[in-house]
Amino acid sequence: MQVIIVGAGPTGAVLALMLVKKGIKVKLIEASRNFKRQFRGEGLMPSGLDALKQMDLLKLLSDIPHRTIDAWEFLLSDRSLFKVNEPIEATGSCTTVVSQPHLLAAIIQQAQAYPQFEFTQGEAVQDLLSINKRICGVKLASGTEINADLVIAADGRNSLVRKKAEIDLTKLHSSIDILWFKLDSGALSQSSNIFYSIIQGKDAFGLFRSSSGQLHLGWGLHADDNYDWKTVNWVEKLAATSPPWLAEHILKHQASLTQPLLLSVTVGRCDRWSIPGLLLLGDAVHPMSPIRAQGINMAFRDAIVAANHLIPILSKGANLSQIDAVLPLIQQEREPEIIRIQQLQAQETGQAELLYNSAFVRWGAKTFAPIISPGIKYSWLKRQKQLRQGVTKVTLKAYSL
Repeated sequence: MQVIIVGAGPTGAVLALMLVKKGIKVKLIEASRNFKRQFRGEGLMPSGLDALKQMDLLKLLSDIPHRTIDAWEFLLSDRSLFKVNEPIEATGSCTTVVSQPHLLAAIIQQAQAYPQFEFTQGEAVQDLLSINKRICGVKLASGTEINADLVIAADGRNSLVRKKAEIDLTKLHSSIDILWFKLDSGALSQSSNIFYSIIQGKDAFGLFRSSSGQLHLGWGLHADDNYDWKTVNWVEKLAATSPPWLAEHILKHQASLTQPLLLSVTVGRCDRWSIPGLLLLGDAVHPMSPIRAQGINMAFRDAIVAANHLIPILSKGANLSQIDAVLPLIQQEREPEIIRIQQLQAQETGQAELLYNSAFVRWGAKTFAPIISPGIKYSWLKRQKQLRQGVTKVTLKAYSL
């Protein structure tokens, strides 16, 4: 049997590898000519690291750029509200930032060792093929038509396959815009890699050191901001929002500050993850907020559950109706976790919005920081458990052919 996977991101790459390992023929199609994009999610939570371990891929990290997060710290008006060291759990693993392009290339390289695997890169899917109202393949922009027993869409939050299948995406209110910057780390490269959430008045941004060693900064935009972000002097604005030690660093290394990259982040879910002959996974069916880097972690967990359901069916040459019958089971198993994780992400965003919208709350938080800090820290840690570990148990089943 033949499977087409559209999109060689985290979901598509690992699922293709798991399927070909079991002798299932897979054609993986990727529109981009390489994996080097201006922005790719880097954060692997313990849930994502566990998924890689189950797929026997954790060892890949030793050969590609990566680094752990040492702590999380929230700075409010230049004062530390609270700080939490990694690993947060006594026996857990540390959040790890990884070069996603290098990781994807390493996974594809493993898949290419199997004769059942074919990788088409640099060609976009233009349309879906169907027979008797069942998806039976794809048409590439070149005009080439490829038939398959099952098409899997893993082509991201702007999924063309989702649109062609006329599957509606319900957008959630927590959709946000972020400006992304990169900055040389300089002397800070020798310090602990702390993920900072920095709040100064109505302005806020996140900061951490990436797998490459550069500092990455994510600035939150709001619909009612009274400035045009395209004309802002970002060196001055970032420095003005930062504590003194960071402001000094930004000014010293201002020549290395990249132009802002606008990330319009749509958050949502589809009511249906499948139609006959087609399955949607990852951001194609439930685009996640960037809060706590859930996109890549949920992608790996989606792929494991999909493999658990699909391998027994596809490896024994089931008929098309049997394939279609298992597709809703994947949604049934994965959807509860996705809903809960998106709720937790919305809670994180909601606290930031509360500070943004209320001068009184900002004053109270600044004035009474020593008193309220333990309660805020407790609330934050409570949310992080599920954001880090996942909500449901996801276990890759061992199948023998």
